[in-house]
Amino acid sequence: QLHLVESGGGLVQPGGSLRLSCVGSEFSFDDYIMGWFRQAPGKEREGVSCITSNLRRTTSADSVKGRFTISRDFAKNAVYLEMNSLTPEDTAVYFCAADWAPSPVVCSTTLDKWRFDFSGQGTQVTVSS
Repeated sequence: QLHLVESGGGLVQPGGSLRLSCVGSEFSFDDYIMGWFRQAPGKEREGVSCITSNLRRTTSADSVKGRFTISRDFAKNAVYLEMNSLTPEDTAVYFCAADWAPSPVVCSTTLDKWRFDFSGQGTQVTVSS
């Protein structure tokens, strides 16, 4: 049973852009922190960005600050990751995840702080010329 489904990945040239989407099903994710993490071949998982449930506060990893923007649409039960100025180092499978947290102050991209209540199956992003 898939509760989170990612889409929007693909092949893009360096300097290009992609917009990833993650749509929740079966129930509302309004009271969940939503986030994106990625895993590149031979590397550890890396938290990319997260967004809180109530105030929509966002946190992004240093490696993507100024290039990636996370947002969410409660009406569509969705979270998005707008990725600009992509580099080959951004090549990875991107996953979205959700942790129940109705009134968080902030969220963290440190994966040790995530419970992964729900996560998707991922979408491949390849940055190459």
